[in-house]
Amino acid sequence: MKINIVKESLLKSNKKFTLLSAFVTLLNDRLSESILLPILPSFVLLFDAKASTYGLLSCTYQLAQFTASPFIGLMSDKYGRRPVTLFCISGSIIGISILSFTVLFNWSTSIATIPLFLLFIARLIDGLSGGTAATATTVLADISSPAKRAKTFGLIGVAFGLSFFLGNIFVVIFAKNTDNNFIIPVLIASIIPIINFILVFFYLPETKPISNFKKSKSIFKNPLKQLFTVFKEEKIKKLSLAFFIYFIAFTGLTNILIFFLQESLNWTTKASSGTLVVVGVIAIIVQGGLIGPLVKQFGEKKLTLIGSGFILVACILLINTPKENASLSIYSAVSFLAIGAGLITPTLRALISKKLDVNNQGSILSNLQGLQSLGGVLGIAMAGRVYDDFGPKSPFIAGSIILLFMIYLIAEGKDKNSINAP
Repeated sequence: MKINIVKESLLKSNKKFTLLSAFVTLLNDRLSESILLPILPSFVLLFDAKASTYGLLSCTYQLAQFTASPFIGLMSDKYGRRPVTLFCISGSIIGISILSFTVLFNWSTSIATIPLFLLFIARLIDGLSGGTAATATTVLADISSPAKRAKTFGLIGVAFGLSFFLGNIFVVIFAKNTDNNFIIPVLIASIIPIINFILVFFYLPETKPISNFKKSKSIFKNPLKQLFTVFKEEKIKKLSLAFFIYFIAFTGLTNILIFFLQESLNWTTKASSGTLVVVGVIAIIVQGGLIGPLVKQFGEKKLTLIGSGFILVACILLINTPKENASLSIYSAVSFLAIGAGLITPTLRALISKKLDVNNQGSILSNLQGLQSLGGVLGIAMAGRVYDDFGPKSPFIAGSIILLFMIYLIAEGKDKNSINAP
């Protein structure tokens, strides 16, 4: 009864501010990443031409987030979403500040390892405090009913798409073919966490159900052991495994794609950013406007499978991309990739969330965020190593194989305990 009272209150006067705070938090979580993604390959190629070095740097954030997310999730269940969100945003401010200094400084007369080291530090700090996405997702789950959860989780995709669009459009418009050419995009990205902190401080209410305050688990547990408890939950273990391996494939594909364009096809930073603008626009359209009606029409499970098919088509196009005149193939591939991700991300989360008890929702969703980060670490590291060992197109073949296993898990994963399966 108390839980219902909390939700009814939030669904009235506070909901708009709550949604806005959660949305900007999600945007902040992804914006620096979206600006860094097209810049990082060209920056790394100045010092080291190996895809594995690029992959190691790229996955530092996910590795740190993977380590910290279970602990942060338990803290949000014990102390509340608001204080944990503010703490995480503070870490984001520090991380993006170091990143801004590194990217904007002229390193032409310095030791080559210094800028790479600073980038590692920046991504490490941002990742260790990277509970912003997990806590914002939990806030969305707190204020939405199970029936509307997929639609509400569509905001995650809108934030993801908008950050991709804004971050890369900044690079396309403002990047110049000179040294120190990313000043305006990086300065804009530096302001976002500060705005996010102010908005959350003044407008985000505490959304954790009142009945949960005295029942939260102790936070003094092994976070790595806690993370894998999702695989012990009978109702969600197959879906959680599918969620995990999806992000191995998807994160590996999206990160190595930009390196592939710049190193193998000799595209410029601005040209490769254009593909990510397309990804952002499509993600906004699919998850911002289409996901609700599509869920009503097809259900979460069917949409997840359809989305997987779109990503497989993208992989086939990338595998068959010609060396010359590749624009049509590349832009078609990223379009299919964006549609598939736009369908899978909210629907797979919703399938899992609808099976959870409200009293451990924060920790489970944070554990899933940790699994997403671990999947990203493995996917990026694998893609970089496969690229170096087997050639530029081999990561797309590996991604296709992983996706086929994910489809099998979802298609065969019929839970007897599920009452919400479409």
